[in-house]
Amino acid sequence: MKSARRVAREGLVQGLYQWLLTGHDAAAIRGHILAQPHFARADQAFFSELLPAVIAESAELDAQLTPCLDRDPAAVSPVEHAILWIAAFELMHRPETPFRVIINEAVELAKVFGGTDGHKYVNGVLDRLAAVTRPGEAQPVSRG
Repeated sequence: MKSARRVAREGLVQGLYQWLLTGHDAAAIRGHILAQPHFARADQAFFSELLPAVIAESAELDAQLTPCLDRDPAAVSPVEHAILWIAAFELMHRPETPFRVIINEAVELAKVFGGTDGHKYVNGVLDRLAAVTRPGEAQPVSRG
């Protein structure tokens, strides 16, 4: 069974995808996602906090992601873009969540919602971003 946090992240992908394509108000998107029956199992507080926050910070998140991308953020598929935003937000604002957990969750979301090799792209981008946003935590351990 999926964790409540995973279900919330799935809702975030759907909500951010909807926002990217339609530009609808975050509150309307939130209401639509929360009304879905399967979403009753989600961490609704996490979802309700992150959806408007990620939308509000989307330009800043793109600025953080851009050096890690091989293309303009607007050229990234909307699904992978939404996943990258969620993970970038968590890397920047959720230090209590280990970076490996954030990246793993994003990769799993990309496997479910993204293109065929989208999870590989998401993994590579987030590895580079984690090295910048969490330099002490994301450094490889030197074995000598």
